[in-house]
Amino acid sequence: MQSFISDFLDYLNVECGSSPNTISAYNNDLQGFSRCLADIGVATVNRIRPPHVIRYAAALKERKLATTTIARRLVAVKMFCRFLTNEGYITADPTATITSPSLWHRVPHVLNVSEVEKLLAVEWHGPVGLRNKAIMEIFYAAGARASEVTHLKPADLNLDSGCIRCFGKGSKERLVPIGERAVDALRDYIEQARPILARGKNTPNLFLSYHGRPMRREDMWRVVKQAAKRAGVDKKVYPHILRHSFATHLLEGGADLRAVQQMLGHADISTTQVYTHVDTDRLSTVHKRHHPRA
Repeated sequence: MQSFISDFLDYLNVECGSSPNTISAYNNDLQGFSRCLADIGVATVNRIRPPHVIRYAAALKERKLATTTIARRLVAVKMFCRFLTNEGYITADPTATITSPSLWHRVPHVLNVSEVEKLLAVEWHGPVGLRNKAIMEIFYAAGARASEVTHLKPADLNLDSGCIRCFGKGSKERLVPIGERAVDALRDYIEQARPILARGKNTPNLFLSYHGRPMRREDMWRVVKQAAKRAGVDKKVYPHILRHSFATHLLEGGADLRAVQQMLGHADISTTQVYTHVDTDRLSTVHKRHHPRA
């Protein structure tokens, strides 16, 4: 089983151009599937049958995992089995007739404008402080993912035109405009702080740790959590909530859905449409609060 999983991961890397994070996630999901098969005595891929996949899904449900998590893990299994079929390792796809669990579009948690302003108004000090301020501004100004901010290079910035280049899922490239405050924060960091943090090293990444090493996604999480604590924002705050807030605030301000889709780097506009539900929810709250017959 492991050799087939390894071949599949190579396929994702070489032919699909999937990101390391995506490949790691698929590997984790398929290792879980492999363990489930081993528990029921299925040791080779040509013995996988639809009831085995259904049993795996049932086991996930028994663990009280979220529907979205179960659906994602089944997608990994489906892609794996389709790969095995296309490569001729098995004669029939055991997942062909199995559908993913029905999903309600989950309305993402967002911060209101006042809460975001508090986060961005946090006072930082020293070279690390200038770096943290630039990171916070970028998250909200560009709606970027933590992995995208982590891998930014100085060459990805065009501060004169006020835009940055992000590489999203599948290494898809997009240009995203950013505002003046984000541009100013980046200039301050690049001119005053980054040379100090680099410590004479020729490190390609834009954002560097105190020791001059490239920052990791975990470091980005810590910066955002620290900002939330300092700002006194009493919500669970993480990098992706700033991405959600970016999209929601744009749509609430009248931005075109297609434009928001491009800025977020969504391949399918239905993914972006989830943010319209946030605005609908806000309008419903306003209606209930102010309508005499609500």
